[in-house]
Parts: sequence; C-alpha cells; structure tokens
Amino acid sequence: MKNFIIILGILITYLVIGNMSVEAIKIPDEAIRLRVVANSDSDYDQKIKIKVKTEIEKELYNLLKNTKGIEEARNTINNNLDYIDKKVNNLLLKEKYNLGYKLNFGYNYFPEKEFNGITYEEGMYESLLVTLGSGEGNNWWCVLFPPLCLLEAEESEEVEYK
Repeated sequence: MKNFIIILGILITYLVIGNMSVEAIKIPDEAIRLRVVANSDSDYDQKIKIKVKTEIEKELYNLLKNTKGIEEARNTINNNLDYIDKKVNNLLLKEKYNLGYKLNFGYNYFPEKEFNGITYEEGMYESLLVTLGSGEGNNWWCVLFPPLCLLEAEESEEVEYK
C-alpha cells in the first residue's frame, strides 16, 4: 500500500508539472509567426531555407527587441518589409539561388502540427511568410512576437512540417 501511494504521488506530480510546462509554451492568441517554406526537401533547398531563416531572425531580433506590444511589432515589420526583402534577396543572390521567392506579411495558412507533445492547430495566423521557389519542401516556423524564437535565435530548434 505504501508503494502504491508513493507511485501515485510521483504520477500526480509528473502530470501537474507536465501540464505546467505545456501552458508555459502555449502560443498566445495575439502572436506573429515567422515561417520559411523551402522549395523542396533536397539538401540544397533545406540548407537555403536555414540560411534564410537565420538571416531573417537576426534582422528581426534587432528590429523587434524593444517592441512593447503587438501593434508596435506589426508596424515595425510593415515598415521594414522592403529592408527584409532586400536582405533575403541579397542572401539568395550570394548563394546563387535562382528559383525566386515570395515574401508575405499577413494572415497565412498553417497546417496542424504536433511538436514535443503539443498540437498546434491548423488555421490562418498572422505571420511573415517566406516561400522559396515552389514552396513544396519542409518548413521552419517560430513565433516572432512575443519573441519566443528571437530571444534564442542562436539556439533555435527547427520545427519541420509539410
């Protein structure tokens, strides 16, 4: 009986702590995401995707690090779209990537994704979307505001989905 109570106590503690950590990383309703869609799943296209996401993260971290609210974040992104576009274009020229790309800031579709035990629902989310080439490869995404990916840009984890 004593062992049962100890095991039950450990199980309850695990469940409570597990639920706390899920809540801690929940994406807020008022969030702006960043998504980079690769041309394909080839090694080359995936490497280009990572270079683009790294460049954008670096630039957006500098632009958004002192942002106080979502409206300010929106304005900052909108006011710097040409700058971000130029950075992406210059990177792709340097990499001799000639498949083109699209840059869109607005509401973009995200499919459902399960990552680290959390299900992110499909839907239209406010986001900065970069589509490389035909946009048929695995994708990377994170949350720009609040800066859930920007604060750890150097150590970011990739979230891949089709």
